[in-house]
Amino acid sequence: MLDGGMSENEGTMFLAPAPKKPVATGPAALVFIAPPGPLLGKRFELKPGEGEVLVGRLEELPIPCIAEGVSRRHARLVSAPDGSWMVEDLGSTNGTWVNEEQVKQKTLAEGDQVRFGSAIAKFLSGANAESAYHEEIYRMTVMDALTGVHNKRHFLEFLEREILSARRHNLPLSLVMFDVDHFKKVNDVHGHLAGDAVLREIGKRLRPRMRADDLLARYGGEEFGCILTKTPLAGAITFAEQLREVIGTEPFACSETLSLPVTISLGAAELTAESPTTTDDLIRRSDENLYAAKHGGRNRVVGR
Repeated sequence: MLDGGMSENEGTMFLAPAPKKPVATGPAALVFIAPPGPLLGKRFELKPGEGEVLVGRLEELPIPCIAEGVSRRHARLVSAPDGSWMVEDLGSTNGTWVNEEQVKQKTLAEGDQVRFGSAIAKFLSGANAESAYHEEIYRMTVMDALTGVHNKRHFLEFLEREILSARRHNLPLSLVMFDVDHFKKVNDVHGHLAGDAVLREIGKRLRPRMRADDLLARYGGEEFGCILTKTPLAGAITFAEQLREVIGTEPFACSETLSLPVTISLGAAELTAESPTTTDDLIRRSDENLYAAKHGGRNRVVGR
């Protein structure tokens, strides 16, 4: 078994139930980690004994949250006598979610992610709130908050390092690029919140499939990349087929009333010894194969 309970043969991670988080008390803050834009990285202090703090789209509220899907008065944060904080939905159109579970009321624990429409905030509390804030800001530089996978910047840096390492040690290296079929139609027909739900679920389904030495990243929009170290093209194609099945087997629950079938098209390419390959070259070749998969009918893998 690999670290974290992942079977080396199957590449699947089996996760034990997360331990219950203790109730957070004392000084606290909400830090917005999505979406990109003026709201990203903003911190709002929550002081014990403050009573209630309103969150919504109105600029005059204590926590103005101007993002798609946020209601005028969306939710409130309530301070309890013991110093804990509870979030309560105020009948918003798109609901309030804690760790991707829709809630009416919920007492918050350290590190909980609270979503108002398309805006995601992390709840920080206690004596480590300040250091946790700075850690979260760093995390934003390498991670995509919506999907929970790495971002394009980290992807490019990682790929460049791994190409140099593969050349130096004469090891195989492959890249799989994929995107969501007909994603624009999801946004146009069902709205961007449904599109966000699809992207979140992709991250949730695929993160456990990744080995510790590999990397999954959101390259941009609905396109993702998987860097597979010590993996030749044949192995990358097998891996890509597994991803395609993981995505396409079960519909995506985008809301309590909306479930959508989702498929992906994938292109795989290998670092070759015959010619010097840069990050741009390898991405271009993977993308060309991805486009060939699209033109070939979608929901398929092309690798060559």
